Amino acid sequence: MSEILKWRSPEEANAKRPSRETAMEAVRTLIAWAGDDPEREGLKDTPKRVVDAYREWFRGYDECPADELSRVFEEVSGYDDMVMLKKIDVESHCEHHIAPFLGKAYVAYMPTDAVVGISKIARVVEIFAKRLQTQETMTSQIAQAIEETLKPRGVAVLIDAEHQCMSTRGVHHKDVTTVTTQFTGAFKDDAELRNRFLKLAGYG
Repeated sequence: MSEILKWRSPEEANAKRPSRETAMEAVRTLIAWAGDDPEREGLKDTPKRVVDAYREWFRGYDECPADELSRVFEEVSGYDDMVMLKKIDVESHCEHHIAPFLGKAYVAYMPTDAVVGISKIARVVEIFAKRLQTQETMTSQIAQAIEETLKPRGVAVLIDAEHQCMSTRGVHHKDVTTVTTQFTGAFKDDAELRNRFLKLAGYG
């Protein structure tokens, strides 16, 4: 099993985490470093809220993509064409600035003898999105998880997202999105199939 599919139990994960109070103290330090008083009334509860938000934003570290893809359905009446999900919400944070990047994912696979519940594909996207990420890595991880678990004839992943580390800081370019793709198997080898996926996604 590859590293991206390994799952840590809550006990293992929590053993490596600083305490909640240590995390809140770090937030107080950052507030003070920004130039404000972490003890003033409007900011007093901010460390608690930030720590709670981090547990929600980064809950993907406690979830296993292989578990989501483990239950398949073999009764598909001979269906052997593309299965595609469009416009899956992507809400992630870049690992360079911990700034949000938001967009949509398009995921398809060519089943062999079985299919997986469609919500499970969306959950795999969500699990990897809820970690500190680069868009390129996340695109590859989603494809790899589906490839390794379902062993389909091919996987296609496209993510189109706006990065707030680019729109709210640095070059301050708004309305610029980044598109990343990953193709395996039939989607990589068959240009016609790959182009059909891109056209269905609205990028053909």
